[in-house]
Amino acid sequence: MSDIQDYSSRVSDPGSRKYGTFSYLVQMDEAQIRKQVQYIVDQGWNPAIEHTEPEFASSHYWYMWKLPMFGETDVDHIMNEIELCKKANPGHHVRLIGYDNYKQTQGANMVVYVAPIDDKKLEMMELASVVKGFGH
Repeated sequence: MSDIQDYSSRVSDPGSRKYGTFSYLVQMDEAQIRKQVQYIVDQGWNPAIEHTEPEFASSHYWYMWKLPMFGETDVDHIMNEIELCKKANPGHHVRLIGYDNYKQTQGANMVVYVAPIDDKKLEMMELASVVKGFGH
């Protein structure tokens, strides 16, 4: 039996932070995001966009961008909404969700934009992790 290795993730190391599906891969480019949007549409799922500040990305609550796009099948429209969300919320992470009406769950959930984290925010994140008992 092989040994299972610990993933060395630290708040102080921006490169080690992971945010769900596909986060262990390189950041998706626009063409790859478009393919994921197309997949969500092809499954008949309802797309939705959420965003949050990087320091709260591990929280369960993200802000919803407008309402879920019930019945939307235009990939260009969905891609445009992702861009509008990024522009309206500079410095926020943005994620795309595909809601499955039949299973009453999320069929897809992925961060499509990871905002850069400045030193001040990084300090706040490190302090919060120590206060919550996650520090080293």
